[in-house]
Amino acid sequence: MHMFLSLQGPNDGHHVSYRRFRRRIIQRSSSEGPAASTPLATGGQREPRFDLEAVCQRLELDSPPRDHEPAKRHLQGNLHETELAGGVSHCGGVTSPNTQHTFTARRWTATENAPEQGLVWRAAIHEHGNVQQAGSDERTHALQPFAILDSTSVSQCGKSLLKLATPSLLNDYYTNLLDCSCDGIIALALGSSVYLWNSETRALVGHLAPSPQPGRAYLQTISCLSWSRDGRTLCIGTRRGEMQLWDVEQKKSMRRLWSHQSVVMALSWKQQLLSSGSVLGHIHHLDPRAPSPLVGAIVQKEAICSLQWAPGEDCLASGSTEGLLCIWDRDIAGVTRSHQPITTMTQPSAVKAMGWCPWQRKMIATGGGLKDGELRIWDTDLGTCVTSANTKSQICSLRWAEKKRYLVTGHGLPHHQVTCWSSEFPSLSPLYQIRAHSDRVLHLAINSDSTPIFSAGADQRFHIWDM
Repeated sequence: MHMFLSLQGPNDGHHVSYRRFRRRIIQRSSSEGPAASTPLATGGQREPRFDLEAVCQRLELDSPPRDHEPAKRHLQGNLHETELAGGVSHCGGVTSPNTQHTFTARRWTATENAPEQGLVWRAAIHEHGNVQQAGSDERTHALQPFAILDSTSVSQCGKSLLKLATPSLLNDYYTNLLDCSCDGIIALALGSSVYLWNSETRALVGHLAPSPQPGRAYLQTISCLSWSRDGRTLCIGTRRGEMQLWDVEQKKSMRRLWSHQSVVMALSWKQQLLSSGSVLGHIHHLDPRAPSPLVGAIVQKEAICSLQWAPGEDCLASGSTEGLLCIWDRDIAGVTRSHQPITTMTQPSAVKAMGWCPWQRKMIATGGGLKDGELRIWDTDLGTCVTSANTKSQICSLRWAEKKRYLVTGHGLPHHQVTCWSSEFPSLSPLYQIRAHSDRVLHLAINSDSTPIFSAGADQRFHIWDM
């Protein structure tokens, strides 16, 4: 089957096959730089060299099966993911203004094989070589996910307790690939797999890998993941719009959801309700227990790159690639395009690093990108910035440590540091900086007791910090 990108407008009815589309993207990428199915950071946010392997992974170049004719996937309430504004398409193509983009996708029945693989559980294999031996080659050892590269038995505040290898970690500013459950289980997406690591026993639990299919080699690139608040369910979002729910304790797949027709950029839980945001600006609210899981939807103007329910679950925050921070009320019922946010705030760069303050329920922190570098605390009731600090660097990630009452940020250029901030409102002052990563700190996670901080960087290293 060919997957088609339908361009409706002046050239209505003109279809470009998936193979021709990907070939043009690769040709354009070879001469102009990397292309992607998600918005790319500009300027110094990405490496200037062209990495064909990374582009192949992000565009998922293996064509879908040809056994069936294409058909449109119809969402609940006739909600279709279409982009009505002209300009630059999120799939890498440049289009004329006032052109409507419709992405057609396949609707699969129970008797057919979906083009994307499901994930399957793989138990951890504990080998004697899991800990790096003295004099061994770190570059060779780093091929093993969560292999220990360096450790210390002395606990020092602000020092790295453990350094592990994380090969195949995608160097993409807009992904959300790391999360820690309330039970201390780390989930980290590496390429097409998700690895689970116990932060208390410091042992690899296992990993979820694409199921082998003879004659097929799809790259099911993972774009985001999130633990439910009770730590029982892990949701994994992909660049093809699929979400997979896993009961990790029972090591079994619970459900596969096909709500979005574009990249799933961010996920957040509200008890048993799952909210997801896409690259086309759609926010879907789903109840995985229901036969028809889509229970509500709203549309934001720009691509979603962060999503988080407030600690009290009375409102939802969404951040866009164009600098919009929107606050939505708890009313999620119904599929509508007219639902408006109760508050909207703006910053000069994408709102990717974002997090609600656990002890100041109406306060939310955001971090600016490379050309901004500003750490801001917002009052969502007033819609104003109450305090800020110029970090003079790209802020890629942030987390609140509730018990310690710290705010922790992960940075890119120029120093790739992790910074711990004292957040005694209204002041915001740095306590100390940690510099151990050699590339930008893309992801942060915090255990429920706020003692260790976990960081994953574009240098394909994972650190545990004593805070």
